Amino acid sequence: MQQTETVLDSLHHVAIQVKDIERALQWYSENFNSEIVYLDETWALLRFQNIYLALVVPGQHPPHIAIEHSGAESYGTLTRHRDGTESIYINDSEGNTIEMMKPVSGGAD
Repeated sequence: MQQTETVLDSLHHVAIQVKDIERALQWYSENFNSEIVYLDETWALLRFQNIYLALVVPGQHPPHIAIEHSGAESYGTLTRHRDGTESIYINDSEGNTIEMMKPVSGGAD
C-alpha cells in the first residue's frame, strides 16, 4: 500500500488586543526572547521560534488566529496588507475570527 502524506496548514500568528502598543511591546520584549518584525501605531509583530505574535489595538484589528492556507482565496477576495501578506477574515462555527492567509515564505520556524 502506498501512503500519501497530507500537507498540513500552518498557524502563522495569534493576534491579541492591547491598549498601548509600545507598553505591550516593552513587556513582551522584557519577558520573552523574541524579535520585533514589524511595528507601527496600530500593531506590532513579534517572531518567536515557532510562531508569530501580533499585538493589535482595538478598533483597528480584531483578536484572531491566522492560518496559512493554500486555498485562502476560496473564502473570498484577499486583501493585500502593508506587510505584504494577503488574507481575508472569516468567522469559524463558534464566532471566532480567523485570518485565512495566502501562504508566505520564510515562516517563524
